[in-house]
Amino acid sequence: MRNLPWKSILAWLLSAFFVLGGIGNIFASETILADYRRWGYPDGFNYLTGTLEFAAALLIAYRPTRLAGAALASVVMVAAAGTVLSNGEFGHAIAPLVVLSVALIVGFQARKTARDGLNGG
Repeated sequence: MRNLPWKSILAWLLSAFFVLGGIGNIFASETILADYRRWGYPDGFNYLTGTLEFAAALLIAYRPTRLAGAALASVVMVAAAGTVLSNGEFGHAIAPLVVLSVALIVGFQARKTARDGLNGG
């Protein structure tokens, strides 16, 4: 178990999460669309959210762009948490805050890997 590439596994799981989130927003159910309206977002905002999630997933999946992907994923999750918190839906903030934590871990790992590569090791 010690030889498993945990950094890559965590990044791939995060990427998969954002692929699923992108699908869920691009092909949003009426319930999700009603949530966006209740939160004050314009019609079609789910497409922007889904596109950003797909972009984050792609960037995270490719090691050289993983840091940028983790940063984008973090911004998306801060926005998601901020949306539900500002609407008093405190219980719904748990998932985005957990995913934000994972994105930050992946981002810090990617930054360290990039920095170590620049320093020759």
